[in-house]
Amino acid sequence: MQPIENRYEFVLLFDCENGNPNGDPDAGNMPRVDAETSIGIVTDVCLKRKIRNYVEIAKEGEPGYNILIKTDKALNTKFTEAYDACGLKKGEKGKNPASVATAQKYICDNYFDVRTFGAVMSTGDDPCGIVRGPVQLNFAKSVDPVLPQEITITRQAVTTQTDKENKTTEMGKKNFIPYGLYRAEGYVSAMLAKKTGFSEEDLRVLWNALINMFEHDHSAARGKMCARKLIVFRHASALGNAPSSVLFDAVRVALKPGVAVPRSYSDYEVTLAQTLPEGVDPLELL
Repeated sequence: MQPIENRYEFVLLFDCENGNPNGDPDAGNMPRVDAETSIGIVTDVCLKRKIRNYVEIAKEGEPGYNILIKTDKALNTKFTEAYDACGLKKGEKGKNPASVATAQKYICDNYFDVRTFGAVMSTGDDPCGIVRGPVQLNFAKSVDPVLPQEITITRQAVTTQTDKENKTTEMGKKNFIPYGLYRAEGYVSAMLAKKTGFSEEDLRVLWNALINMFEHDHSAARGKMCARKLIVFRHASALGNAPSSVLFDAVRVALKPGVAVPRSYSDYEVTLAQTLPEGVDPLELL
């Protein structure tokens, strides 16, 4: 498959209702917020995890769509497997650049997340070097401040037999926000795609993942999370025809008149500038 030949930027809007879109372990797993503005945050790592999980489900068993970053095996074990598959001498700790390059290409060809997001694979006896991925995402931020809350819940099952002798229920905590509309922005570099082999088919898989990743990630903790809009900017060239900041500014999200506290996506109005820089085509995929 041929690598992509056009640069892209994209804006993804998604929301969360009565759930925790991205808990912060340093804050008792409360939803992440900017301490100064109370703007909600969902990290790029969180979004990439959801993309990986969707691709693993949607492309299960298809060659080239394995996922490197997951809990099945140690990373160094997977690097050694690449050396075995390519018939390379092992245990040289990266002293043979040709072997590293060959193993790295094997990893890119077989693992979707590496040729998409890149990876640091310079550890162990059989390193595969460092790959810069063509697809990058910023932290997603809520359009308006969110209000993290903590409620007490009751569980009708006691953990230990000792506790069972003294009580019939246990108490717990649940963290959530009533509502938040989040905006994530991302980039797709055709120049880096040439180095990793990121193809037009991979790009189609990425768009599908952004649209559908929340549909396969539902849980009681995350509440109701939905992708609401995906706007893609397609450049006419590999290097691009306009700065990304200009294109991101072309997507405006604002509360509708008369709405003081948003509680649903219908409380917002999303508009796209009618005039865009020459050589840039907008695509509304959702």
